Amino acid sequence: MALEVTQVLLNAQSIDATVRKQAEDSLRQFQEQNLPSFLLSLSSELGSEEKPVDSRKLAGLILKNALDAKEQHRKFELVQRWLSLDSNVKTQIKACLLNTLSSAVADARSTASQVIAKIAGIELPHKQWPELIGSLLLNVHQQSSHVKQATLETLGYLCEEVSPDVIDQDQVNRILTAVVQGMNASEGNNDVRLAATRSLYNALGFAQANFSNDMERDYIMRVVCESTLSPEVRIRQAAFECLVSIASTYYDKLAHYIQDIFAITAKAVKEDEEPVALQAIEFWSSICDEEIDILEEYGEDFTGDSDIPCFYFIKQALPALVPMLLETLLKQEEDQDQDEGAWNIAMAGGTCLGLVARTVGDDIVPLVMPFIEENITKSDWRQREAATYAFGSILEGPAPEKLMPIVNVALGFMLSALTQDPNNHVKDTTAWTLGRIFEFLHGSTLDTPIINQANCQQIITVLLQSMKDVPNVAEKACGALYFLAQGYEDVGPSSPLTPFFQEIVQSLLTVTHREDAGESRLRTAAYETLNEVVRCSTDETAPMVLQLVPVIMMELHNTLEGQKLSSDERERQGELQGLLCGCLQVLIQKLGSSEPNKYAFMQYADQIMGLFLRVFACRNATVHEEAMLAIGALAYSTGPDFGKYMTEFYKYIEMGLQNFEEYQVCAVTVGVVGDICRALEDKILPYCDGIMTQLLKNLSSDQLHRSVKPPIFSCFGDIALAIGENFEKYLMYAMPMLQRAAELSAHTAGIDDEMTEYTNSLRNGILEAYSGIFQGFKSSPKTQLLVPYAPHILQFLDSIYMRKDMDEVVMKTAIGVLGDLADTLGSNAGSLIQQSVSSKDFLSECLSSDDHLIKESAEWAKLAISRAISI
Repeated sequence: MALEVTQVLLNAQSIDATVRKQAEDSLRQFQEQNLPSFLLSLSSELGSEEKPVDSRKLAGLILKNALDAKEQHRKFELVQRWLSLDSNVKTQIKACLLNTLSSAVADARSTASQVIAKIAGIELPHKQWPELIGSLLLNVHQQSSHVKQATLETLGYLCEEVSPDVIDQDQVNRILTAVVQGMNASEGNNDVRLAATRSLYNALGFAQANFSNDMERDYIMRVVCESTLSPEVRIRQAAFECLVSIASTYYDKLAHYIQDIFAITAKAVKEDEEPVALQAIEFWSSICDEEIDILEEYGEDFTGDSDIPCFYFIKQALPALVPMLLETLLKQEEDQDQDEGAWNIAMAGGTCLGLVARTVGDDIVPLVMPFIEENITKSDWRQREAATYAFGSILEGPAPEKLMPIVNVALGFMLSALTQDPNNHVKDTTAWTLGRIFEFLHGSTLDTPIINQANCQQIITVLLQSMKDVPNVAEKACGALYFLAQGYEDVGPSSPLTPFFQEIVQSLLTVTHREDAGESRLRTAAYETLNEVVRCSTDETAPMVLQLVPVIMMELHNTLEGQKLSSDERERQGELQGLLCGCLQVLIQKLGSSEPNKYAFMQYADQIMGLFLRVFACRNATVHEEAMLAIGALAYSTGPDFGKYMTEFYKYIEMGLQNFEEYQVCAVTVGVVGDICRALEDKILPYCDGIMTQLLKNLSSDQLHRSVKPPIFSCFGDIALAIGENFEKYLMYAMPMLQRAAELSAHTAGIDDEMTEYTNSLRNGILEAYSGIFQGFKSSPKTQLLVPYAPHILQFLDSIYMRKDMDEVVMKTAIGVLGDLADTLGSNAGSLIQQSVSSKDFLSECLSSDDHLIKESAEWAKLAISRAISI
């Protein structure tokens, strides 16, 4: 039974906070006390033509939010809640929504389309609401344009919500026919054509069978290409968006159309409005992405028997494509460097040019060099900036030998442009290009270094000077210095940067204190660069790195002093605390990695830990995550001495493990528990009951993000390894959990790439748990306790091997577990391993692996198994 909710919905949008809060409370109460009536009232409000537009819109929005949520666990609850509603109520709501599609009010129609699609997303997979698609398709043949438009919009949203295997091919064909007819030039109404074009974008994933049929594919492609010429700019943009999606979904079906598409895109890039031109460039970026993937997977020795052949569209289009892209680089905007999210034709063209360089390698260089040489010294800043951007864009892809001679000539020019060019855009792009030179053409792997004794001093002087420039130029100069330092990571005991270390560090610290360091990510870039300079430094500079510790501690201490802050200031302060904790983490890792430095650093350990504990009192997820990571590094460095911090730190471990909302914090905390286990070994025992209870609770929860579960299993292994046979009391809880997860991982593999990746990380977590448990119990009188679990573990190893979809990491861990099983259980395992379906094959496959780590593990496992069998 629907109730009158109009006034409450209007009050919920009142500017008076008291009225607004009262209305929100009564809506919440209504929802909790009588959900069916609440949902009915909303749907009839949305559908009623007499009601005000504002109350109808909000009714639809609340209805939509009652069906869907971002968080997985909440979404699951809402789906279950809808499915368990009385079917009469659901039927009334759905009828009301379908009627609303013919409302005179555009906002009401649009909201109804979204809600219908949400319900379809819940019901169609459960074989409910089978008549929906039929009744929508009847609507499409209506005379009135606004009903057609709303229905096509609904079909588009529906394709977004439902996975292709839920709708049978006959219905897919009818949906596509309706959508493509709606796009036709013969359709007089632009709103209908736009809705149809946007719907096709969402429906493309359903069109596999149709794209495999030449006639149907030709028809779809013809209509899409015609739509890119529509007089209405939004239709042209939507049509190009369809082409971009087709490029990545149906790359292997494009050969027949590619020349026509080139003509259409080139015209759009040259003449059309920016939103359309951007999509036309994006089409070629998508083709590059596809070809880069194919060539990376199959290498240059490309054969015809791979899944998708490479058609070398980019190589063939090069002579025309590169000039078109170079032309776009001259269309910069005056203020493009100031806005972080800026995206315009020049940026899109440069990005695409970079992808083309990665796709075709050396072939791009002769096509771009004349443009650079012609424009680099011109008086118009746009030409100088475009030439510099073109140069920076092609540095990844071609062979270093091809680029080295050019870069050697260009480097001096760039360094003087960075300090002397009168234009900020040119300086910004020059600093970015220097960063790319150092990223791709500098480092220990190259035969002839670009940076030598002669120019090193000049490079550093210029970069440090540019760090005083306006924020966007200074930020790019920090980035260039970052890659410069990274290139010297493995240079042995002495680094060319050593003489400048003190000056570099001082300059970076000065940047972090600039008044305008909050602009253009400048402060963040300065800290990231400082971390990299420290990380890549050699022992020569260790005393200077040590001096940095109290400086950063003082900075962190200052952020913790209790001043009253506005919410904006608090957010900025949180960001700064996160950066400082990250910096301390790098300092701890660097100084903790060698004995003499570690000894000197220990004088600060207590104070640092004290600061981290104070950081936890600030309510900010990012800072908690950074502080946790830094504490993990501290535990690793201090080893058993870390025990003295545990009484105070333990409550924050519990807090982190219970933080389901900010699941990254939870995941990092799980990792830190592993670090502490390795540091404290059996001294962790007093805290294990609490930790294991919480971890087991986390695994049983539907609310915790799935990505945290694999690290929790690994953590079982860390705990078992640390406390050995004392893990006995947790076996009866942990082992069944591991078995259930192992079975689950057998069912979920191979659904799609993302799922396969997750399944592999889950398997690896489970295997690391088993490995830690076996090693923990080894040479203890209690190894017998593990014997009952051995058959299941071997079955799990068999099933992974049989599926043939494990990655190298899982392979290495899995063969290690087979060895651990034999090593710990001896003769009890020998006969079981001999009976195992695939152990023998798995072992011989690992023994002949190219990966030396897998081979090493396999050789050890072979030894352990032969010992177990011979006992």
